[in-house]
Amino acid sequence: MRKSYYAAHVYMILGVISGLYYREFTKAKDFDGETQLALMHTHLLSLGMMGFLIVLALDKQFRLSGTKLFTYFFWFYNAGIAITVAMMFVHGTETVLGDHVPEAVPLTAGLGHTLLTVGLILLFVLLGKRLNEPAETGPAEPEQQAETARTPA
Repeated sequence: MRKSYYAAHVYMILGVISGLYYREFTKAKDFDGETQLALMHTHLLSLGMMGFLIVLALDKQFRLSGTKLFTYFFWFYNAGIAITVAMMFVHGTETVLGDHVPEAVPLTAGLGHTLLTVGLILLFVLLGKRLNEPAETGPAEPEQQAETARTPA
């Protein structure tokens, strides 16, 4: 579970920094047009921070971490976000500078999206497996525990 917490925290920091970079860089270059830099901020906060906060809640409920599938999900999903956002950074910066964006940038961004998709598929496969497992019998409700303690055996 800690990995999801740390990932969410890192993505929150990167999301805030990317928003600052977008605002200050476009202001410094007196740029008013459309740029991928504007999307970097929301991608990091939604796919990264919010995504991992949701995974953290699901992990708490369904014990996802510690499995091989979770490890695969974690690394595919993070690689997908990293590649996608890196290409947004390159594409957006080149646009603001007025330079030509190489063809490799959108192709590589497509690879990032593919890795994100693989990660999400792995997450849903893992969730599906956990939903099919029988529920654990945990401690009784507090009221039942109190009645059991008062009832002689």
